Amino acid sequence: MNYTEQQAEWITQQILQELAASKKPVAPAAAPVALDIPVGVSNRHVHLCREDMDILFGYGSTLTRFKAVKQPGQYAAEEMVTLRGPKGELSKVRVLGPLRNTTQVEISVADGFALGAKAPVRMSGDLLDSPGIEIIGPKGRVVKHNGMIVAWRHIHISPEEAELHGLRDGMEIDVQTNGPRGGVLSHVVVRVTADAVLELHIDVEEANGFGLRNGDTVRGIKQDACHG
Repeated sequence: MNYTEQQAEWITQQILQELAASKKPVAPAAAPVALDIPVGVSNRHVHLCREDMDILFGYGSTLTRFKAVKQPGQYAAEEMVTLRGPKGELSKVRVLGPLRNTTQVEISVADGFALGAKAPVRMSGDLLDSPGIEIIGPKGRVVKHNGMIVAWRHIHISPEEAELHGLRDGMEIDVQTNGPRGGVLSHVVVRVTADAVLELHIDVEEANGFGLRNGDTVRGIKQDACHG
C-alpha cells in the first residue's frame, strides 16, 4: 500500500502521540525529611554503682531526685561529690540517677587539666584504659582505677524516628548549627533506643564553642552527607 507524504506524516504523528500517552509520569523524588534536633548541654557529672553509693553516702542510701532530664527515667540528683585528681579537685559535682552497674565520671577537657588527668573522648560505658579518679562523698571516699571520660557527642533517637531519617544505631552524622558562631559538628554518633527522646547531647565546651544553649535546635545533615 502506497501512502502520500501527507498520509505518512499523519500516521507518524498518531504513533508518536500513542507512545507519549503510554508512558507513565515519573513522580518527583520525595524531599528528605528535615531532622531538627533539640540540644541538651551536659556539665560534668557522675554515675554511681550501688557499692560506691553505699561508701560515699552511707549503706542503703538512695538518690534524691532534684530534677528530671529529657531522657525517660534519667534525672539529676541532689547528691554531689568532689573529684580529686593528681593536680587538683572539682567540688559540687552532681550525681545523675538512677544507679548503674559501673561508676562512670564524665568531665570536660578543661576539667581534665584542672584535675591533672587526660580523659579520652568516649561513648558512655567505654571505660577500658580510661584514667582513674578519687571520688569523695559526705560519708567516705572511693578510688577508681578507671572510669573517667569526656563524653562523645551523640544523638538520642527512637527507632521510629531513626527509620524515618535513614539512620541506624552507631552511625555518625554531621550536625549544622546556626547563629553568629554557627558551624558543623562532625562525627556525631547516633544512639537508637526504644524509649529515647530526640536530643543532641554535647558538653559545655562544645556548646560554648558554637554558641548553643539548652533547648536550642540544630539540624542533622542530609543522609548523603553522613558517615559510617
